[in-house]
Amino acid sequence: RDSGAGGTAAPGEDEFDPFDEARMLAATIGGLRFVSLYAPNGRVVGSPFYAGKLAWFERLGRWLDGEVAGGRGDRLVLGGDLNVAPANIDVWDAAAVHGGTHVSDRERAAFRALLDRGLLDAFRARHDQPGRYTWWDYRAGMFHKNFGMRIDHFLVSAALEPRVVDVEIDRQARKGPPIPSDHAPMTLDLDEPGVSFDPDWAGALARISARTRSR
Repeated sequence: RDSGAGGTAAPGEDEFDPFDEARMLAATIGGLRFVSLYAPNGRVVGSPFYAGKLAWFERLGRWLDGEVAGGRGDRLVLGGDLNVAPANIDVWDAAAVHGGTHVSDRERAAFRALLDRGLLDAFRARHDQPGRYTWWDYRAGMFHKNFGMRIDHFLVSAALEPRVVDVEIDRQARKGPPIPSDHAPMTLDLDEPGVSFDPDWAGALARISARTRSR
């Protein structure tokens, strides 16, 4: 897969159709609607790949509208590589990436349109510090310099916010070995109300408070 930001448009790109590729898998588990996503890269702003990316987000929005209309809008958990850094805090240097994909105004507007449908950026709900990224280019020691972007996300229904204990980025896994992906895996800790897995189990509010104090 082409994970890098920017790039050069390839011959024949006019034939690109983002809907020819499998980029979404949804399942209902335990009363929640889980959706695994991989958004198109976009490659070059203004290219057919970029237009296809925006069209893909627009169709995802329509799908979400259907979920809301079907009464499932309060139980959604979306996760995956959305190939958008939502704000300047989500990139190592806003000036360095200006004009490229992943950070353009239209891509960020497409991301915000998802949130406007009642979704919450779960990571930002629990972490407000800069310098936390999920993707680093393989080249030029970008990972070791922490020159990265936060382009992988968990988006959850706002109604689930009280159950979001934490969202973590496993930067250690990005180090390898073996040869790692250029993305770091993420985990979402979502509390299950009323379920005690052991005698010392605490609810979401207590666990959120404990993690906040430990930072």
